[in-house]
Amino acid sequence: MITAIREVRRAKGLTLDDVAHRCVPPTTAQTIGRLETGTRTVSVGWLNRIADALGVTAADLVKLPERADIPVAAVLDTSGAHAPKRPATVVPPLPAPGLVAVTITTGIGDYRAGDELWCETLAPGGYAQALNRDVLVPRPAGRFLFGRLIGREEGRLQILPLGAGARQQVVADPPWIARAVRLLRSL
Repeated sequence: MITAIREVRRAKGLTLDDVAHRCVPPTTAQTIGRLETGTRTVSVGWLNRIADALGVTAADLVKLPERADIPVAAVLDTSGAHAPKRPATVVPPLPAPGLVAVTITTGIGDYRAGDELWCETLAPGGYAQALNRDVLVPRPAGRFLFGRLIGREEGRLQILPLGAGARQQVVADPPWIARAVRLLRSL
């Protein structure tokens, strides 16, 4: 069986040792490594234990040819939204084309550290669908703006960034925006 254990573990920023200690009962990092690489056969029992340790379903760990992980487009923290330092993906329970993800590393606004926010990309003709919703807007040089879309006028978008005292920003003619559609929060 081909698994995505390594991809999911790395996407969640966990080490082999982290996953081993989260398993019930705990196991060793070496065992998790062998299960990831296929040098040890992954049983349904192991698949369920590792899925629980990673906070996903067992089905999320099985590689299927048509499965599409969601690329992380931006990371949100107190300094705003910015491109991730290295490519990352999140594992959707129901993949859909046109989704990008924002991972929250520091609590800001209604979002908490560890949240994953899935966003649906919209072309300029669909921006009205995102009014009064949180949106991710691309900016030059790999930067992003994240906030509430509060207005739209002649190709200019009015965005209210998260956080107390934030000032409205105007973005002219972005090539796309991504409207927040799903928040994943671990309990």
